[in-house]
Amino acid sequence: MSAYQQTFGDEFELGFDLSLYPFLIDKSYQNDMCPSFYFKHNNHYFILWVDYADPICREEDYPRYSIISAENDGDNIHPEIRTASQPTLQLEFEQPCDLIHYLGQIKQQLNAKVVSIR
Repeated sequence: MSAYQQTFGDEFELGFDLSLYPFLIDKSYQNDMCPSFYFKHNNHYFILWVDYADPICREEDYPRYSIISAENDGDNIHPEIRTASQPTLQLEFEQPCDLIHYLGQIKQQLNAKVVSIR
């Protein structure tokens, strides 16, 4: 069972299949308002916050999905990812399809192979 399920329950609906995006690392914590996942893209860290599908269940009036800048206080082998000192909101989405499209683009970039031309 993943950290977000332990903290927010098996019934919490992310709106996407987490197993399709292995670059998302679950960093959900019991004192958080909603599940969170970090990822590294273009040598920068980001945190994806996934709030409840029903806006009535949300503690704040934010879109369902928010991606903010993050910092690594650890190293590449033992990352300790936290919200940046002065976080920058990167993207917000309300609909799962918009997030899925974005995550698909990142996945495609991460899976791209460099081909040398001779």
